[in-house]
Amino acid sequence: MRAHDEMYIDGAWRPAAGRDTIAVVNPADERVIARVPAGTAEDVDAAVRAARAAFPAWAATPPAERAARLTALADALAARKDTLAETITAELGSPLPLSQMVHAGVPVLVAASYAELAARYAFEERIGNSTVLLEPVGVVGAITPWNYPLHQIVAKVAPALAAGCTVVLKPAEDTPLTAQLFAEATEAAGLPPGVFNLVTGLGPVAGQALAEHEGVDLVSFTGSTAVGKRIGAIAGAAVKRVALELGGKSANVILPGADLAKAVNVGIANVMTNSGQTCSAWTRMLVDAERYDEAVELAANAVTKYVVAERVGPLVNAAQQARVRGYIARGVEEGARLIAGGPDAPLQTGFYVSPTVFADVTPDMTIAQEEIFGPVVSILRYEDVDDALRIANDTVYGLAGAVWAADDEEAVAFARRMDTGQVDINGGRFNPLAPFGGYKQSGVGRELGPHGLAEYLQTKSLQF
Repeated sequence: MRAHDEMYIDGAWRPAAGRDTIAVVNPADERVIARVPAGTAEDVDAAVRAARAAFPAWAATPPAERAARLTALADALAARKDTLAETITAELGSPLPLSQMVHAGVPVLVAASYAELAARYAFEERIGNSTVLLEPVGVVGAITPWNYPLHQIVAKVAPALAAGCTVVLKPAEDTPLTAQLFAEATEAAGLPPGVFNLVTGLGPVAGQALAEHEGVDLVSFTGSTAVGKRIGAIAGAAVKRVALELGGKSANVILPGADLAKAVNVGIANVMTNSGQTCSAWTRMLVDAERYDEAVELAANAVTKYVVAERVGPLVNAAQQARVRGYIARGVEEGARLIAGGPDAPLQTGFYVSPTVFADVTPDMTIAQEEIFGPVVSILRYEDVDDALRIANDTVYGLAGAVWAADDEEAVAFARRMDTGQVDINGGRFNPLAPFGGYKQSGVGRELGPHGLAEYLQTKSLQF
């Protein structure tokens, strides 16, 4: 990996316009492991201008050739898989096996899926006496979070490139080293200068400059609902397209007759993965009153497998650690019963939080309504199926969820009534081609697969 003190703009590595830097901290031991440029509005402007200049030629590139570049990108990421995993572990704190399998592994599959999709996608169709063209939106400003640093980059950049758009990426300031490795992979894949550009920096400076820039046609953002609202307002003032993947408070609904032990164990695992720093995590477990006590006991036993600093890594920074510990303390104050974990820091060094499970949580409690973004599970009781549905839908979010039932048909019938963008049925497997995104305040638009590609296209009709 090259030095960390440059940004990638117009096909070349160059220093930032200013001298300020951002410290990258290893959350497991709190050491500064690198410093990256704190990009300014001037850097963003240079990157957007490069992307704008490169757009006409890239948009006119045949889809088969764009597909070939994406295949080369997937290959370049695969070749760097070990380095990517080690880097993600260093700057995010994810346990190395998770970094290898999920953080570095899944993005290779997603990039390859867009190479295949670009080669066969119908960018033109005939409807009556019209030819309908699906054309690239233009320059994309991609603003990505720290919790899945490579996946979120690939989930935005790959479909944008497949569509024929050019991109300026502003990654999260906590995990910029992964973005630099990704930029190296685009270079190795032979993308033309200006098609992909990287500006590291702080959200209120570089991120805002990117969202506001008149040369950006679409802003794709993943992060908090509060920031998403600000970006939506900025884009709305300029009548600019947005794709927003925001917060979640997903329900894990265990219906009467479901395999309770499996549902509870998988549910606990779902939340503990990535230290609970997953927007789609099933943080509310809903269990019928008759089996509630049994579920609580199963959850208490299941969470003991998740040992701090082994299977559960630290949170990304000190502020996030303090935020999650504050939510745990709030849960205790509001009367929830703590059956595992608690607000105390489990280790003196590192931004760790104990895997925590609450019982006797009611739907009106803060921990049942607000996104915590840590290894915290709330177990709620329901009286009947209609009550379960009411509780499941009773938040401002609607990103994901799960339903467990005696048979798939019963689970699907319940899932159809949930106000959420994605539901796993009886432990359904992750599908990198299925659309991902939310209802309500969980966002606007979809990522992954053909629906993700469609976000970066606009429609023109020609009448004959």
